[in-house]
Amino acid sequence: MKKHVFSNVDELQPSLLNAFFDDVATRPHVISLSVGEPDFPTPWHIASKGIQAIQDGKTFYSASNGLLDLRKAISKHVLKEYEAKYNPSEVLITNGASEAIDLSLRCLINPGDEVVLLDPGYVSYEPLVILCRGVPVRLKLDFNSDFSIDISKLEKLVNEKTKAIILNFPNNPTGGVISEKSVQEIASFCLKKDIILISDEIYSELTYSKENCSFLKAKDFKKNLIYINGLSKSYSMTGWRIGYVLSNKKIIEKMNIIHQFSTMCPSIISQYAGIEALENGDDDIKEMRHEYFKRRDYVVDRLKSMNLELVVPQGAFYAFPKIPDVGMNSLDFCKSLLEEEGLAVIPGTAFGENGEGFIRISYAYSMADLKMGLDRLEDFIKKHK
Repeated sequence: MKKHVFSNVDELQPSLLNAFFDDVATRPHVISLSVGEPDFPTPWHIASKGIQAIQDGKTFYSASNGLLDLRKAISKHVLKEYEAKYNPSEVLITNGASEAIDLSLRCLINPGDEVVLLDPGYVSYEPLVILCRGVPVRLKLDFNSDFSIDISKLEKLVNEKTKAIILNFPNNPTGGVISEKSVQEIASFCLKKDIILISDEIYSELTYSKENCSFLKAKDFKKNLIYINGLSKSYSMTGWRIGYVLSNKKIIEKMNIIHQFSTMCPSIISQYAGIEALENGDDDIKEMRHEYFKRRDYVVDRLKSMNLELVVPQGAFYAFPKIPDVGMNSLDFCKSLLEEEGLAVIPGTAFGENGEGFIRISYAYSMADLKMGLDRLEDFIKKHK
């Protein structure tokens, strides 16, 4: 009998993030501040368009690259928001931003190619690079520099093997944003070195006191940019699974070939809902952003009252505080917190080695859950100090 070979999948460890999600699901009395998912229902005017599509019998395949009207709506959106000109042929609709990241890497990476990514950074990037037989190279973000990018450190990581850089701002898990100056410097560097930048801007609509600058604003950068976004976070449409990619036509065509053979197309029902979101959902974003802003301030104030150090998040809906000196690493801290107090948060090491000493708290939860959860965190810290 032949031995089963799982190729480079053997190099991957199960997601620590999902391990906590699965554990929490078996504990009905746990308060979870762990999931990065809006707690708002999808706005009714958006959801009703999906229902209307079903009632109208629009339940078949769409074109693999997505409905033309949805791609047109995205083109109009980025033109209005960023003065970025993309034709519908330069837009690909995907099954969430997650598929967009996967397609981007599979389209670009050959065995041995290096990809620079942030540490701490989103959990999916490094495993997807490994699945492409690429080599992840970690750019460490420093707490003392507000988790911002040090351009000189980035430049030192790049060599002739570097194929791409993946950035995510507003950032998961730190809540950091990126300045216009950094955007221009990084874009110029990528052009000079002929490196592709994959910019995951799924939290682009959720910024607070500081403005996040998009790489769509970088001058003459379309040739080297893969821009990723979606409707999950901004319109509270996580389950609808609509993401999208903007890039030059050649890259989009190559990505669509993989997309055709792997998933064919996103749900057409969700795509009709997505058109409504982009065309008429601005007020929904404002209302949710206002609520997240209040929640952020509450969480930051509570964490500071516990004497926990943190960089005040300027985007997304995460706080990333340092854990106190209680003789535990991040993973043990979170496991003990879950067992003793029934509170679930995520250890910083789920987001990379440089996340050691931190935890991620999501404030995409009701104020009642936030209060109860932070009360439990405070009790835990007092007990162990």
